[in-house]
Amino acid sequence: MPVKNLSLSEISFTRIDSYPNRPTIVFLHDSLGSIALWRDFPEKIGEMSQCNVLIYDRQGYGKSCGFSYEHRENTYMEDEADILNDLLDYWKLDQVILFGHSDGGSIALLMAAKYSTRVMGIITEGAHVFVEDFTIKGIKEAIQLYETSDLKVKLEKYHGSNTEAMFWAWAGTWNKKAFLSWNIEPFLSKIQCPSLIIQGEKDEYGSIKQVESIVEQVSGSVEKYMIPAIGHTPHKEATEKVFSKTTAFIKTLF
Repeated sequence: MPVKNLSLSEISFTRIDSYPNRPTIVFLHDSLGSIALWRDFPEKIGEMSQCNVLIYDRQGYGKSCGFSYEHRENTYMEDEADILNDLLDYWKLDQVILFGHSDGGSIALLMAAKYSTRVMGIITEGAHVFVEDFTIKGIKEAIQLYETSDLKVKLEKYHGSNTEAMFWAWAGTWNKKAFLSWNIEPFLSKIQCPSLIIQGEKDEYGSIKQVESIVEQVSGSVEKYMIPAIGHTPHKEATEKVFSKTTAFIKTLF
């Protein structure tokens, strides 16, 4: 993804600066997510932890500009970490806490590894660090739903004209043979900030091996939080538990 082709001013974002001299929590959405799909979760986390909040739609998502490229590279999440670093410069944010879901969780890990001096801590939900057959199975099921149900119509409510390109950028990339070797584990040892790694025990897109790999390889302090009987979206499926665990973790950072 050529960052130089992206105009940062075309990225849609919501910023809530309610607490002067307090950190900002940056929320990184999942592979089909957007600002709107977070609903009121970021604002509530901000209120409970007394932190400022920033949520944005990545390029090609929600109300942000469309993709500036035809084909997504296998390194797209590394590229998104670079874009996020540029965006933090653009928004004049020096010290942030990252909360990332799914792809957003992987981007948070990469951001913390590549730009450690500006990341105070990270919280991930359902983050991936390598490809599992388990994940590909879940994506194939999502493709079937997109082609046979009203999933596309539902996504269009949030992504508008970006929907078709956005869905296939995700599903097509993860479903190609060349992506099977994708692996960001070499970055994990570079993560020095505290980390909270959240996953549902019934996550349909990744096994506990993802969590174990992160916990075993990061250099900073790390806490694993597995939530029973839920899937890939803990902040929607076990909201109160995630609120409680996340705010307690954030309060240890400053």
